[in-house]
Amino acid sequence: MGFVSKLLSFGSDKDLKRYYKLVDKINALEPTYEKMDEEELKKQTDLFRERYANGESLDSMLPEAFAVTREASKRVLGMRHFDVQMIGAMALHEGHIAEMKTGEGKTLVSTLAGYLNAIAGKGVHIVTVNDYLAKRDSEWMGRLYRYMGMSVGLLQNGMPLELKGPAYQADVTYGTNSEFGFDYLRDNMVTYASRRVQRGHHFAIVDEVDSILIDEARTPLIISGAGTKSASTYKDFARAVRGLERGEEVVYDMLSDPEPKEPTGDYVMDEAKHTIAATERGLKKIEQRLGIDDIYADLSGQLVNHLQQALKAQYMFHRDKQYVVTNGEVKIVDEFTGRIMEGRRYSEGLHQAIEAKEGVLVREENQTLATITLQNYFRLYEKLSGMTGTALTEDAEFREIYKLPVQVIPPNRPVARKDNEDLVYRTIDAKFNAVADEVEARHAKGQPVLVGTVSIESSERLSRLLNKRGVKHQILNAKFHEREAHIVAQAGREGAVTIATNMAGRGTDILLGGNAEELADEMITSQGIDLEEATPEMRAEALAKAKETCAEERKKVLAAGGLTVIGTERHESRRIDNQLRGRAGRQGDPGETQFYLSLEDDLMRLFGGDRMERVSNMMVSAEMDDDMPIQHKIISKAVEGAQHKVESINFAMRKSVLEYDDVMNKQRQVIYAERNKILDGKDLSEHVDEVINDTVRRCVAEFCPVDSREGERDMEGLHKWLVELTGNVSAPEFEEQDYEQLCASVLEYVQKVYNEKAERLGDELMRNLNTQVMLRVIDTRWMNYLQEMDYLKQGIGLRGFGQRDPLVEYKTEAFAAFRILVDTMYEDYLRTVLRVELKQAPAPMESQALRGATYSGPDQVDGDSGSSTLRRQAAEQAANSAGHAPQAAASAGVRTYRKDESDPYAGVGRNDPCPCGSGKKFKNCHGKDR
Repeated sequence: MGFVSKLLSFGSDKDLKRYYKLVDKINALEPTYEKMDEEELKKQTDLFRERYANGESLDSMLPEAFAVTREASKRVLGMRHFDVQMIGAMALHEGHIAEMKTGEGKTLVSTLAGYLNAIAGKGVHIVTVNDYLAKRDSEWMGRLYRYMGMSVGLLQNGMPLELKGPAYQADVTYGTNSEFGFDYLRDNMVTYASRRVQRGHHFAIVDEVDSILIDEARTPLIISGAGTKSASTYKDFARAVRGLERGEEVVYDMLSDPEPKEPTGDYVMDEAKHTIAATERGLKKIEQRLGIDDIYADLSGQLVNHLQQALKAQYMFHRDKQYVVTNGEVKIVDEFTGRIMEGRRYSEGLHQAIEAKEGVLVREENQTLATITLQNYFRLYEKLSGMTGTALTEDAEFREIYKLPVQVIPPNRPVARKDNEDLVYRTIDAKFNAVADEVEARHAKGQPVLVGTVSIESSERLSRLLNKRGVKHQILNAKFHEREAHIVAQAGREGAVTIATNMAGRGTDILLGGNAEELADEMITSQGIDLEEATPEMRAEALAKAKETCAEERKKVLAAGGLTVIGTERHESRRIDNQLRGRAGRQGDPGETQFYLSLEDDLMRLFGGDRMERVSNMMVSAEMDDDMPIQHKIISKAVEGAQHKVESINFAMRKSVLEYDDVMNKQRQVIYAERNKILDGKDLSEHVDEVINDTVRRCVAEFCPVDSREGERDMEGLHKWLVELTGNVSAPEFEEQDYEQLCASVLEYVQKVYNEKAERLGDELMRNLNTQVMLRVIDTRWMNYLQEMDYLKQGIGLRGFGQRDPLVEYKTEAFAAFRILVDTMYEDYLRTVLRVELKQAPAPMESQALRGATYSGPDQVDGDSGSSTLRRQAAEQAANSAGHAPQAAASAGVRTYRKDESDPYAGVGRNDPCPCGSGKKFKNCHGKDR
């Protein structure tokens, strides 16, 4: 623990003393609740809720609520919370991170804080790292909540939207971080209030909080729709960058050598900083292969981006390391957990570049519809807490970004694990042979071994070595993640050998001797019986046998020294290494950990510096055999220094992502707040006068500035704008006059057009028309704005060469762009409302006409293709929606109204933006040949 962390955590001992006093109170209440019958115990929830409604705080009810939960757990789950689990739950309730060692029962801890905070009736969100854990915990711990009269909801990837509403209405809702985040974004894309699923952000408990709020925080959540078509371009670039020669970047002194030397080879790459660039020689090669004269002549910058992503895909991203290819699909592997990240894709065209490299189907690029970082999503919660086995090393970041202090909770039993010094070999081959020898020796004496690797490639390499030695083993990585829980649960059996790609957030305890329940299920299925068909008697018999087997094996495993954990490489983060170590020595069990390193490991090679080279030369000059390891303080310091260096780089990257998203976050909140007001029934008709006034004054000032003189005003331009705004070719042409008089005249005319329309349609239909048009204009404008901001962010770094801070520049330009967005948004709204027409249609055609609203996007955000309120009212008045709203693009995931389902371009004006989303006028795009 560093000095800064010690300083920051000063006073945590004082908190522990206070927590222990509360534990004494809880324990004193235990006999009272033990005497209660079932009905009386269950009644306590209603009594707590009544007291809360009468103004009593949750803090004052904590001892009683915790005592009730513990008693219910004893009766329902057969588990009694330890005192330290009570302390962990108190830290959660106060909005802290509870650092509890592996096997201390964090899942059970969450029930105490979850139950107490659910009394308020505002919903508690329990966030897990994957769908399996969310489902398991909601069923397992859900029994306790339901027993106490509370409802439990579950969110799963791919769940129909109609099931999500009830899940969020529950007292306690389990789900993954991405599911909660994506639901928030979807809720801010719906066009009817009834389709929102979330009901606020009251209290969240984040399981494996470091994995979610630190490791995954570099990647923002993005909902996207179909964008531009450029699959063939990715394939062309993938072919063009193959077979290039890597060069070395030349470092030169500007004073002694003012002429910069060209780097050698076709491209230069810095693996540590994740940068790559083509040299002059390489660029000529690529341009020749593509048949392009100058890639950098493309002013849009798209060809340059294609080149950059193709180089990254070819030389920085490797199959079975950063991604896997399954069933013709490229799937990302989470670098921290080793799991496949279903439904996730790399942004900025990198995913398509990898697909082109691998020769699989290149899915078209997507356009961002909505986005938020995990940091900003979780900062929405009124109270946030988390639990993990390893958080203290990131204490400063948790405090700075999330205002979350880390509270270290003492273990229930002292740790008896032995952590050995690292063994360092000169080569990777020697290291893996040593690991295989060690695993073989421990396996032979019946000791279970868990081997942690940092990539799929490493796990498969070790697997081949063990196969040669005849050592039976299990592999746990992104290719076999379906059997994850079963493999981990049985990793503590006698002689078991398990190879795992990263152990972050696995969520399953490794019990010495094996997990009896998992073994019982295995016994039943081995007889050819489906688990769902097994009778209670069969289950009871199998469980009794399994318990007997596990008890026998536990004695043997304890005699052999407990679980041994072997690390084949140091991870970039000390936290991940600590997570791996923490799998051994659960609840006071014996255990041992050992890391095997080599001087050729990525961490040592990229960040170890000259010291690693000196050590390697020393080993060669001393004629040391490759299979001879060394242990030295130089090595330990170099490893620690390398990890510190990478951690600081990663923190800087996460902070940069957050700083840029903070700019967008304020704007996002403004847009979403406006949307929610409209969805919640804000009457726009009251706001129309202000909108008309602002729009008219701004546009009159544009054509006829306040300080302009006679003859300098663009009266023709003003007239054309008025015709385009109202859709009325017979709009009056105003004579030159004083600015204020001109504003008043134009204002009077626009107001008159609006009032005539409102009178013709009626109050209710006009109100609904206002609502739907405003929502659609907001969504379309916001979507286009996000795209502009993406382009700005990609190029803003270059401002640094002009001695200007890119972040300050980004803030300035984003502010100016947002001002324009708000101004033009109301103008678009007004133009659409004034121009859209409702035409009479024959009654038999009504059902077909009502099917004209379609949603096309990545997810059925607004999945009702039946009649909306607006269209139903239009039908009742024998009218049918047949107008076209400018800038409505079906391909971008915005709801559109069409005249003829068979012709998506019917009724589009020649000067309107093309509905395909290209940004061109219709006459220059899909209207060319019409």
